[in-house]
Amino acid sequence: MGGSFFGTDGIRGRTSLKDMDEGEAIHCLEEARTLTPAFMRLVGEALSYTQPDLPGQGNTVVIGWDRRPDNMELVAALTLGLRLTGSRVIHIGECATPTLHHAVLAFDARSGCMITASHNPVSDSGIKVFDGFGYKSNRGYEHEVSRTIRQLAEEDRDVDQPDREALSRPDEDHSNWSQTTHPTWLAHRWEAFTACFGPWTGQASGKVASTLLVDSANGFASTWLADFLGQRGVACREVSSPKGTLNEGCGAGDFSPTQTWTFDEAKASSHAMLRQLEAAPAGQLVGAALDGDGDRCLFIEATETGFAVVDGDAMGAMLLQASEDRAWSFAASIESDVGLFASAKAINAGTACIETAVGDRWLSFALRPTDGGWLQSEAMPTVCGIEDSGHVVLPAPHPGQPGMWGLVGDGAATLCAVLLAKSNTDGVFDRGWKRRVSISDSHRERWHHEGDLFSATLQTIQASMEHLGFEVQQRHIEGEKDLLLVHGTSLDGVASFGVRNSGTQAKTSLSVRLSKGIDPAPYIQMLEQVKDSLAAVLTAP
Repeated sequence: MGGSFFGTDGIRGRTSLKDMDEGEAIHCLEEARTLTPAFMRLVGEALSYTQPDLPGQGNTVVIGWDRRPDNMELVAALTLGLRLTGSRVIHIGECATPTLHHAVLAFDARSGCMITASHNPVSDSGIKVFDGFGYKSNRGYEHEVSRTIRQLAEEDRDVDQPDREALSRPDEDHSNWSQTTHPTWLAHRWEAFTACFGPWTGQASGKVASTLLVDSANGFASTWLADFLGQRGVACREVSSPKGTLNEGCGAGDFSPTQTWTFDEAKASSHAMLRQLEAAPAGQLVGAALDGDGDRCLFIEATETGFAVVDGDAMGAMLLQASEDRAWSFAASIESDVGLFASAKAINAGTACIETAVGDRWLSFALRPTDGGWLQSEAMPTVCGIEDSGHVVLPAPHPGQPGMWGLVGDGAATLCAVLLAKSNTDGVFDRGWKRRVSISDSHRERWHHEGDLFSATLQTIQASMEHLGFEVQQRHIEGEKDLLLVHGTSLDGVASFGVRNSGTQAKTSLSVRLSKGIDPAPYIQMLEQVKDSLAAVLTAP
């Protein structure tokens, strides 16, 4: 294929430890979405060779990983590739993805690698790459890494077994570093959040259940997050365990932003947290779930008939309302509620709103300083980015430079910030209507902005929305060249229709977003018609 190996958030695939040559390893990833140690060695070598394209000095690379059974073999192969080509490698052991951000800064590294597939099943793994400022890699760098991988695979680069074994080990091993460092770092953030959003009074005020259920997806935070919250007065109980399988029957990965359950549906659920929820006053927060690599969080609130997901849009509105005397730089993805920006402006007219592509790195790119470095402020900067999936990007203090702040999505930090905000606001905004559907097993290469299918679909959507009385325009978003996004305005409000390939799975997603009060019925019909038309092409043999 010749394109980038990277998707929305790094490289992901089903793990195979089968021994193979590098050409086969590339083929397996491209054609069968299978990730192997041979490919990870290529990644390591390519990252070393492309280090000059990254900001900063030196050649230190920090590696961390989540609790997937095949990760250590992938880490060893990545380490081999990095050290073979001159990089200095530090291992920090099992951690959350935001811990890796922190480690890059703490060790003054040139880059960092997190071995994870986020909310994907444990049969998958992958890699997320960070630069020396703790930001996720950009498209240009990923294309250069991918080009270098293909070039290396054409070369003869045998390594003797003794050298292979030695170079598969790190220069420095700090395997227990994350267990103490992440809670300490989060404690500093709790203080900053308290200063911004107000003190913790949620359970005393009845806004949070008397015992909040916490679900860390059987991941890194399952050993310490509940204790951390308890020390700050939050009565809670962890429902997952580090002895369980990552993401299996637990975590935020099983939830969608608009999902609801009746009491009976929740009790009958296979999800560990849902089946333990108890009826509570409507609007009360009863649960919080992280995903497997700990970079996002979704809450569950009680309703009159059961329970509902509190998505990133609602959490973003809550944060802004709890600090209404402050103007924010506020970013949200193209999948967020169309009423969110209007709500943000109504809370504080000085708030600057930015629409981004899907993926939390685009939130950080939109919000970071123009020089690509750190934010500078004695107090926490009023900068926030959200996705409805539960990614919330907030400033994080630099571990070694007071007054300097990075930007990172951290599920545990999101949980803390939202709990404090909930204590001091109701977090209600003038929500619209949205629906998202997906075409599974999609041949994503058939959907691209230069293709006839793209053009025909664009014409169909534009004509349908114009027929419904909207003035329409196609919108372009940095980072999503193959995104089809049609935005319509009328006296009744705003309508948005989008089509995009998933960057992490073999699927193509369609979404509709409407202002409050617009009848969704014709849009539901349009959504199904466009989906059927696309599926006939994208899933054909």
